[in-house]
Amino acid sequence: MNVAGNSMNRMGGLAPAGVIIGGLVGLGGIAATIVLGEDESGWTNFWMSYLFAFMVITGISLGGLFFVMLQHITRAGWSVTVRRLAEGFASNLRWLWIAFVPIIILVWTGDGAVLYPWADPAVVAHDTVLQKKAGYLDPTFWSIRAICYLVIWAALAQFFVGQSMRQDGDGDPARSRRMQAAAPVGILLYGLSQTFAGVDWVMTLQPTWFSTMFGVYWFAVSLTGFFSCLILFGCFLQSTGRLQGMITREHYQDLGKLLFAFGVVFWAYIGYSQYMLIWYANIPIETGWFLPRQLGAWKWVSLLLILGHFVLPFLLLVSRWPKRWKNMLAGIAVWMLLMMIVDVYWLVMPAMSPQVVHDATSLQELVDGVDAGTISVGWNLTVTNFTALAGMIGLLIAGTCIGLRRCSLIPSSDPRLDEALAFENM
Repeated sequence: MNVAGNSMNRMGGLAPAGVIIGGLVGLGGIAATIVLGEDESGWTNFWMSYLFAFMVITGISLGGLFFVMLQHITRAGWSVTVRRLAEGFASNLRWLWIAFVPIIILVWTGDGAVLYPWADPAVVAHDTVLQKKAGYLDPTFWSIRAICYLVIWAALAQFFVGQSMRQDGDGDPARSRRMQAAAPVGILLYGLSQTFAGVDWVMTLQPTWFSTMFGVYWFAVSLTGFFSCLILFGCFLQSTGRLQGMITREHYQDLGKLLFAFGVVFWAYIGYSQYMLIWYANIPIETGWFLPRQLGAWKWVSLLLILGHFVLPFLLLVSRWPKRWKNMLAGIAVWMLLMMIVDVYWLVMPAMSPQVVHDATSLQELVDGVDAGTISVGWNLTVTNFTALAGMIGLLIAGTCIGLRRCSLIPSSDPRLDEALAFENM
């Protein structure tokens, strides 16, 4: 089968259309967020929306990189025909650093308190916990770490995506062996950088809180978004006549299994474990993070995540048949992508003044204050949340189309391609 020579195994006219439309939506969304971002609280609204949207597309792209390296480290054959699409998402890590530069500059220049309380020396001076963390939460050290994470991701994406695409041209099987050898080191670097980035960029939004499981939780969130996008991307391309006979219901069943395993069961396990351990210990400095997420409108978001991120998709995906029915699996993937976005919003946005918590004499007093509107828990659903998200997703689409515009949608010279084409589930 001439995979490389088949024009329907290439993006063709979809690539420039995706770049133009995605680019216009991306730049327009970011511009609208800037215009609408300043309000009575200054630029806090803009930066929170920007960080939320950035973490969504970063999670999806990191999920793609993990999937690519996982296939090499396990020498998987079934996934060859879907791996190039994952490489397309991972390729965005080569430019995503540009989108994070404004946040690095914000923190490095001393204005980071608009996002991170620990960046304000006055706040640190009145908080003994932050004083003990001052060495780690130093703006310069934080910025250097962020640069390291971004460099690691860009380098790994450049290596694995570049090697795979160059193999299409020269057919050198040594490239597969090279990627297999590099994958264990890549996975190790990925695990460390992804975990610390989640801690540095999201967990320190509430800097006195800590959880040893937060990095793993962020990993599960990112894979939820990635596998949802991978399923949807494959379905979309096949709806245009591309990849016919290359991605079959057998592949969709395995992608459904991975979405079920990582995005439903593993996510719920980590989320429950984190909550249960903190609830059981009942230490105020730890329970304070969950407190605003259980009050006011946020309690409904938390309930939505329990039901919509676990209970409903568990019932839908536990059987093999929904995973083999492409249209139904695509619908589930859309829902799971929405849940991933809600999850990131739930991680980034809620906040409650530590002083309010300190002065409260009971939980009921806090509940009454929130219900009466005298205590804010940071319910910041604004237009800028949507414009920033639309902008970042537009850039993700444009970047993915750029990454795949000149190559086959199938790794046409991969030594295990025949195994992928003949793949069948038991």
